[in-house]
Amino acid sequence: MTVTLYRAGMAPDRLQRLDHWLQRDFIDTGRLPGAQLLVARHGEVVHQATLGRMDVERDRPLRDDALWRIYSMTKPITSVALMMLWEEGRFTLNDPVHRFIPAWRDLRVWEAGRGELLRTRPARQPMTMRHILSHTAGLTYGSALLAPGQQPHPVEEAYAALNIGTRSGDALERMVQKLGQVPLRFEPGTAWQYSLATDVCGHLVQVISGQPFETFVQQRILAPLGMVDTAFHVPADQLDRLTTCYRYDAQHRMLPVDTPERSAFARPPALHSGGGGLVGTLADYHRFCEMLRRGGELDGVRLLGPRTLALMRLNHLSGNQDLTQLAQDGFSETANAGIGFGLGFATTLGEVQAGGLGAGDFFWGGMASTLFWVDPREDLVAIFMTQLIPSRTYNFRGPMKNIVYSAIMD
Repeated sequence: MTVTLYRAGMAPDRLQRLDHWLQRDFIDTGRLPGAQLLVARHGEVVHQATLGRMDVERDRPLRDDALWRIYSMTKPITSVALMMLWEEGRFTLNDPVHRFIPAWRDLRVWEAGRGELLRTRPARQPMTMRHILSHTAGLTYGSALLAPGQQPHPVEEAYAALNIGTRSGDALERMVQKLGQVPLRFEPGTAWQYSLATDVCGHLVQVISGQPFETFVQQRILAPLGMVDTAFHVPADQLDRLTTCYRYDAQHRMLPVDTPERSAFARPPALHSGGGGLVGTLADYHRFCEMLRRGGELDGVRLLGPRTLALMRLNHLSGNQDLTQLAQDGFSETANAGIGFGLGFATTLGEVQAGGLGAGDFFWGGMASTLFWVDPREDLVAIFMTQLIPSRTYNFRGPMKNIVYSAIMD
């Protein structure tokens, strides 16, 4: 009789399917340069792998301590930062954003109309802190995330006209100032659209705390959690650890778009982006996820109370709707069916609706195809790192979740 030894209630041989799937379908075929992944349950790392290369052109094997552009996986860190201030009594979720950004008091909303490119009306209700945390504020990403051939909305054209974006060279305060000059895409709270809202959260952190956003993140989150390799830029003596980032051209050739020696992350940015500005390691992000799994605490350091984190992972979309009902056109880091959104995280509302396991989990991803999720019911953390833009290129989350959950045996 063969006896199978499980670790934290998971079958190691089944978790090996993750490596086989990635190696067979993506790395050996040249569809990905390389990848790292980690699965942990009950606080124990039950599977970890480093596969492929960090630079295809130079044939450099992927390092265990590789640095990754985590892009929008910065958003949960920023949301935690803002909610730390919520716990200090600095604001309530229903406070208007204009309490802290006075120039946003009289925001206007786009309204369709014949013969007018940008017809607007006054907003019927103020944008609240809940709206800004949950991407229901009426902001967008401009045309930055449009699919090929997709026509920009008039509001997105207005963003372009004012050069609004995290890579414009503006400081964070200037970007927020320009955002206030553009009408909202929709009435706050009535729809969901992936947007610059989390960058505004970063601005709110510095306004409320009185510290630069990047200083608050370093002193209150990264340093206490021991995330020693996570920052808004890579020091010169660590650039050999930075992976090369790729995307496909029109001929479906995988080409480098950001190399260590020419990377924008090789120098301090003009704008410290709470929506996508951090670079870090798998090990560091695992520490952040462990803090989330443990209800806001890690190794004796508490960032949030467990009830605050429970509030953050609830679905804050109006009427408990999912993204199929409320999401505007445009891209996000998740499929929409059966998915809600809380205060900085997406959440799986139902397994039948979503077409997969993991109801009650909370998660997000990044533009270079990175992803993570935390499942409180299964006491589970999973993280995937690679560098392929955009994240819509392949569906990694669905197959990865299928393999991970099928390895749970208790």
